[in-house]
Amino acid sequence: MTQVYAVNPAPNEQRLQIRDHRRRARQLAGDDLQHCRRRLHHGSKSFLAASHLLPTQMRNAATALYAFCREADDLIDLGTDAEASLAMVRARVDEIFTDAPLSAPADRALRAVARHYSLPRPLLDALIEGFAWDTSQRSYHTLDEVEDYAARVAGTVGAMMSVLMGARDPAVLARACDLGVAMQLTNICRDVGEDARAGRCYLPQDWLASEGVAVDQLLEPASAAGIRRVVDRLLGRAATLYRRADTGIAMLPLNCQRGIRMARHLYAAIGDEISRQDSYRVEHRAFVPAKRKLALLARHWLPQSAGERHLLHAAPLDSTAWLVDAVQAVTPARPIEVTRGLMQPASGTRNELLTTLQVIDRLEHAKRNRLQVGSGKLPLHYAQAMRVAESDNHPVGAGSAAGSG
Repeated sequence: MTQVYAVNPAPNEQRLQIRDHRRRARQLAGDDLQHCRRRLHHGSKSFLAASHLLPTQMRNAATALYAFCREADDLIDLGTDAEASLAMVRARVDEIFTDAPLSAPADRALRAVARHYSLPRPLLDALIEGFAWDTSQRSYHTLDEVEDYAARVAGTVGAMMSVLMGARDPAVLARACDLGVAMQLTNICRDVGEDARAGRCYLPQDWLASEGVAVDQLLEPASAAGIRRVVDRLLGRAATLYRRADTGIAMLPLNCQRGIRMARHLYAAIGDEISRQDSYRVEHRAFVPAKRKLALLARHWLPQSAGERHLLHAAPLDSTAWLVDAVQAVTPARPIEVTRGLMQPASGTRNELLTTLQVIDRLEHAKRNRLQVGSGKLPLHYAQAMRVAESDNHPVGAGSAAGSG
């Protein structure tokens, strides 16, 4: 009689599972990633410049995150039915966190990132809630309410970037949220006029009232002095948060610190440009000249000190403490490979500084033209038309937060 030995299939099945996991983890390396890169080039210039200083795998993961945020933002901003657009974005988030087939490249890319890094879904839900607040024309009466908004549209991004870098320590997460909120406060100060023309106000209304400025008076020349004092106060708050964030940046992996540090200083420099103006003009949208960006890159290229170390363990903002808790509530099922294994092998040795400077130089010419839009020299509907035209080859519905840097 021929004896038949049963072969245990478990090792083979295990190898197949590992192979399948690796295949899914590499999904961002193809056409989906290229789509996300195109979205980045049409989006935040400051983010684009800083992203060139991140390690390749981190840059790719951040690009996927940015692309989804940008597409969601565009879908809501440019849509004719805000509630329907919000429902569509929420449905896309639902599908990203399931095994359902995905048609949008940015969604597939974000799913790969979310799975690899165990990205907590509440962070994305909070971001979408921030978009919803925009569509509802919500009013912000106090600084706390402004920071509640900033926590959703930018603090969430800081928390998610920290997760991508493997930083889940509560203190580091709190400082990452500080950085996101500081950047958003800077954006608010830069965009007062543009927001007012769109019927929005993100400055604390009680601060405006103390200066005798009503929301419907933001575009009046007589309000300029009062608005300037409010903007200066808000930039002061942002400066405090930037200093707190410095201590968290120093705790990130060394190969990630430079890119985040440059993003921090490029955004803070926007606030410096606003403060440097002799008189505050709502029709003037401040930006950082190319030469100053180069100086910032040179100044902050090398590793920095940890700053005021005692600030590292400062309590998180009331507006962001729940974001820190959301990350702490998710325990990865397996060790997360932060420095390798998700997208592509790290690129070969190259002159990153030169690459970054070339990108900035190339973008400045286009940026000057784009800044005519929304500055009061061209109407808002023309700005929307430009954004639609940019996306003609990459439909918004198929496939943005994050930044207008």
